[in-house]
Amino acid sequence: MANAASGMAVDDQCKLKFLELKSKRNYRFITYKIEDQQVIVDKIGGPDETYEDFTNSLPGDECRYAVFDFDFTTDENCQKSKIFFIAWSPDTSKVRMKMVYASSKDRFKRELDGIQLELQATDPSEMSFDIIKARAL
Repeated sequence: MANAASGMAVDDQCKLKFLELKSKRNYRFITYKIEDQQVIVDKIGGPDETYEDFTNSLPGDECRYAVFDFDFTTDENCQKSKIFFIAWSPDTSKVRMKMVYASSKDRFKRELDGIQLELQATDPSEMSFDIIKARAL
């Protein structure tokens, strides 16, 4: 199932793991990487992992896609959850890699039905916990 524009296929595990995160809440986060013209699952964080564990799992010099299940409490004291799609494209990654990830992002995101918020980050300060929390509320 390759995309004509970017020639990028999406491994079935990408969608299956996302569905498990969304419906069963088995995972806190999933990171994805592009390898051999295909988007594949890179790392999976268990339900007890924190946002810090997630950000630490992202490489400093390579792009990644990620989904993060963010639990929070509203001002009205309601427990809520939002699923973020994060496009991680650090300034130190190779230009070609950034271009491939950028051109494939929208198609890959469409494969993951249930994304509620999107964030793009080029360094950790652009996806701090405070930013995630502010976007979720």
